[in-house]
Amino acid sequence: MLTIGVDIGGTKVAAGVVDDQGKIVADTLRPTAADRPDVVAETVADVVRELSAGRAIEAVGVGAAGFIDETRSMVRFAPNLAWRDEPLQKKISGLVGLPVVIENDANAMAWGETRFGAGRGQSHVVCITLGTGIGGGLVFDGTLYRGRWGAGAEFGHMQVQPGGRPCGCGNIGCWEQYASGQGLVKEARELAAARPEQAEILLGLAGGKIEGEEVTEAARLGDEVSLAAFASFADWLGQGMADLAAVLDPGCFIVGGGVSRAADLFIDRAREAYAERITGHGHRPLAEIRLAELGASAGVVGAADLARLR
Repeated sequence: MLTIGVDIGGTKVAAGVVDDQGKIVADTLRPTAADRPDVVAETVADVVRELSAGRAIEAVGVGAAGFIDETRSMVRFAPNLAWRDEPLQKKISGLVGLPVVIENDANAMAWGETRFGAGRGQSHVVCITLGTGIGGGLVFDGTLYRGRWGAGAEFGHMQVQPGGRPCGCGNIGCWEQYASGQGLVKEARELAAARPEQAEILLGLAGGKIEGEEVTEAARLGDEVSLAAFASFADWLGQGMADLAAVLDPGCFIVGGGVSRAADLFIDRAREAYAERITGHGHRPLAEIRLAELGASAGVVGAADLARLR
């Protein structure tokens, strides 16, 4: 059985035809008109039509960053797309004439990684996506956990620092302000401003504005401030996983997202911080912390499989 998975991001729409073994047999990519919901739905319909040509497609799964309602049909709120109570499932299904399932993008990634990637064989999985912010997904006893209203596993908005950095969600001190791509950059900028003599490599690469790529490159070149920013990032990541373990007690954490491409700079320290800070450390089993295996295709594969299992 072939299904189509679609991953809607703030800048692009990625889609693929996926078989029942999680293999992408055809794919395509389009830019996202983030400020025009009607155009996004049309873009999704276009990629579905393109990928359906000459193939027997059973259903379509769509992953989108935002709060998806409990019926998996409406986007309640999407912080980086102009969707507010958007009936996305109805719109896309009407355009393509196929069954459509809408899912949170991090949930889709978590499902894809659990079924076909780093979480294979694990029954209790917490997936953490490190991008501009932090997304999350839970798969327990082989079931994707969505919460009562469909908005579960938004780990990035746990408040970890009273009086901390303001977050785009409207609160302050959220975890994603410290253990995400934007958190890493903010830390590096603050440290570079306070200790410019230790940030010569970073400031030279940045040429006026520090971004994530420069922090990563500078850290690999031995820049003290960049390495310190990654150390802080790792400590916050480990702390957050320890807090999640206190509530959820998973067997496995899967760490993915764009920032995970720099895992060599933080994952070992994050594992150490997790082990040191978990409640009852030394007297309980520790969850494995694995890096995601499916890369950028995890959301497409997961969304397609969820559509198959609808």
